[in-house]
Amino acid sequence: MESAMFQLSPVNPFFRGEQSRISSCRQQTVTTPVYATLPAAPRTASPVPRLTSLYHFSRAGEYGSRNYPGNCGGNLIKDLIRFFQPSTVFDPMTGSGTCRDVCLELAIPCFSTDLKSGFDAADPKAYAQFSETPGFDFVWAHPPYWRQKIYSDNPRDISFAPSLDAFLECYAVFIRECASLLSPRGKFAILMGDYQDREAGFIPLTYHTKRLAFACGLQQVCTDIIRFSHGASSSRKIYRSSFIPGLHDVCMIFDRPRR
Repeated sequence: MESAMFQLSPVNPFFRGEQSRISSCRQQTVTTPVYATLPAAPRTASPVPRLTSLYHFSRAGEYGSRNYPGNCGGNLIKDLIRFFQPSTVFDPMTGSGTCRDVCLELAIPCFSTDLKSGFDAADPKAYAQFSETPGFDFVWAHPPYWRQKIYSDNPRDISFAPSLDAFLECYAVFIRECASLLSPRGKFAILMGDYQDREAGFIPLTYHTKRLAFACGLQQVCTDIIRFSHGASSSRKIYRSSFIPGLHDVCMIFDRPRR
């Protein structure tokens, strides 16, 4: 990772040892960065030593477009591909093309598509075109976090689903169909986040992701990867309501049990 630190702000000034400034800090927002040391990672034979359960990379990298809503920087995708070393990649929700750009840099064949290109990831019929393929070694998915960000008013867009149940029904189809495209050594990575919905309350989408993945016969390959949400648009907003902000999302990697 870029460093063994991550930034926290605002914080209680006691953590900075500045007790003399307690009264003033109570009256104004603390803007001075405060850093906490991350746990040291054990030495392993990993080809990507910085890839641990805590993923910090404040620079997005030259992949995709940061102007695209919900864009995920490509460094995590790149590190996962370098770790699992797939020969083929499938990206069924292209967005701004982040995964495609990473694969282009690494010279790995990538089939990249999405709803804008006419591919409905929640329609089983859309996957018929892959019936003659041997399967993909790596599937990357960064689905909408239901309606946290609504990408379009297309009724086939799962971010536009009218209810959580409707979203989960489409999400289940998506996970099942992508799982069916895995090669014998294939890995299925899903980046998902929980969020506080104004009407429905807290939406534990990482829980639902695992529940749906396990229901279609997948198993989790490794630890959850907690990706710090650097550059999220929510960090620049001011909310009138009181809640505990989420500053991360979770990457989960699955495969099929070996017989």
